[in-house]
Amino acid sequence: MALQTTVKHNVRCSGVGLHSGVLTHMSLSPAPTGTGVVFRRVDQSGRAAYVPAQYDKVVDTRLGTTIANEYGVKVATIEHLMAAIAGAGLTNVYVDLDGPEVPIMDGSAAPFVFLIECAGLQVQSAYQEALRVRERVSVTDGDKWAEILPGEGFHAEMSIAFGSAAIGTQTMSFTFDRNGFKSQVARARTFGFRHEVEQLQAAGLALGGSLSNSIVIDGDAILNDGGLRFADEFVRHKLLDVVGDLSLAGWPLQGFFRGHKTGHTLNNKLLRELFSRRSAWEIVTLRDGPSTDTIRRLISANAPSMQLVAAE
Repeated sequence: MALQTTVKHNVRCSGVGLHSGVLTHMSLSPAPTGTGVVFRRVDQSGRAAYVPAQYDKVVDTRLGTTIANEYGVKVATIEHLMAAIAGAGLTNVYVDLDGPEVPIMDGSAAPFVFLIECAGLQVQSAYQEALRVRERVSVTDGDKWAEILPGEGFHAEMSIAFGSAAIGTQTMSFTFDRNGFKSQVARARTFGFRHEVEQLQAAGLALGGSLSNSIVIDGDAILNDGGLRFADEFVRHKLLDVVGDLSLAGWPLQGFFRGHKTGHTLNNKLLRELFSRRSAWEIVTLRDGPSTDTIRRLISANAPSMQLVAAE
């Protein structure tokens, strides 16, 4: 669809933060065309409450993706929700939180996909735009690397390698669309090693982490009673993180992503490198969707009070 969207109805959920362990209430609310994704910290006041979900607002990538505004107000662990928003084709939304961290839920994007489906999508009266990659851009960190190249739509390839036999070497390629994201990537959960989790919790982090919201590996064994959702769930989750982190570009990407052992730090570094090279990208209006008459009918059916906004 080449039209912007928002949620039809307010929806709410609650859950603990992975690192804070604090119960947080979250809601999704409709937003006007051109808003993008904006977090609103309802425990803050005035402009300090607003934290736009943008790549240049990222301030920490060590244990997840954390963004902050100019007032120092932060929102942590946003990547799974951002992936669900991108995967659902949701363009404009307010995300209200009464704390500093998005609930971890089951450690995947699936609960957020369900939440958005419960809210429904509202077709809006302006065309979508996309960021089209024009030149290859790459970043490295030791043996880790990521790159994005020109391509139609959005396609991603990922490889990972771990010493544990529970993971080993895994690769996956994925052509992004709403159905593919939901069936192939959204249910893949975050993961970590038992000794790392214990170290983090001793340092006052990962306080909300448990076997109900993470895959935990001990040596070569998976500790979760239910095992894995996919044989290659680990690399699928890494692709989920890529979708969420790259959605912070602010537009859907048209390009071909390739990465090896990437994480939140390298994903954000890739976006920063891309935007630093003005010749490497362009913003395009997606005009290959419904006709103007169809747009008017959709607007009339969804929101009779809306007016058609002419696209430049």
